[in-house]
Amino acid sequence: MKHYTKMVRPYLIWSILIIIVPLLLIILYSFTTSGNSLVNIKFTLDNFKKIGEPIYLDVLAKSFKLGLISVLICLVFGYILAYFISRFKDSTQDILILLVTIPMWINTLLRTYAWISLLSDNGLINKCLSYMGLTPQTMMYTDFAVVMGLISDILPFMVIPIHTSIRKIDKSLIEASHDLGANGFQTFVHVILKMSIPGVINGVMMTFLLSISTFVIPKLLGGGQYMLIGNLIENQFISVGNWNFGSATSIILTLIILIGLTIMKRFDKEEKEDRDER
Repeated sequence: MKHYTKMVRPYLIWSILIIIVPLLLIILYSFTTSGNSLVNIKFTLDNFKKIGEPIYLDVLAKSFKLGLISVLICLVFGYILAYFISRFKDSTQDILILLVTIPMWINTLLRTYAWISLLSDNGLINKCLSYMGLTPQTMMYTDFAVVMGLISDILPFMVIPIHTSIRKIDKSLIEASHDLGANGFQTFVHVILKMSIPGVINGVMMTFLLSISTFVIPKLLGGGQYMLIGNLIENQFISVGNWNFGSATSIILTLIILIGLTIMKRFDKEEKEDRDER
């Protein structure tokens, strides 16, 4: 036991330095005023109250709006893709899931620049439209560009949990449904869809949290005119230099993420209990 403790000790020290200490500093900054020294700290809630101002409420509303649009589109296409993959044999499913995750191996910045080359006025899509005799469209720096970038970035996080839930469904339940006279649609709605709900919830929460916290995609595809929660935090720390308000916003985003993780954990627990009962 002592041997294992000595082995874990360096990792604990490293975790404290790169996780615990920065988190404590963020909490400290969020509850203090700008320019305070550690000797004479003045605590305040003004940093959190500032988020209630209309300009920042608009940022939250815009973040949730684009996040929900992206999640809904990912849910539709992600479920169809996950269901389609689950129809193959196990070895083929593993290969297809690998193909789904391959884009995640590429840096987000590179993927975003790829979308710029596709959606720009002189990009590939507009060139194809011109060749087809159609009028080129302005797609960059719009909601459409930002949503497309978000979807390409978060779609795998929707497909994987849904596919995992569908894959865990006992095949005998589907066979029993058909034996009892249910057609394909009824079997899908009452068996497959119902039993894959935990995966859907997990996928929705993961993709929503990722979509509202990102800052690279809205900044590049939105041309700097899209200020989401992630961009707001980045702007406060790097451009404005208001670490106190940036820390308070980070705390709020962290709370949102923690709530989402709690919901995901609850559904995972319920799914495990259902499997144990069966």
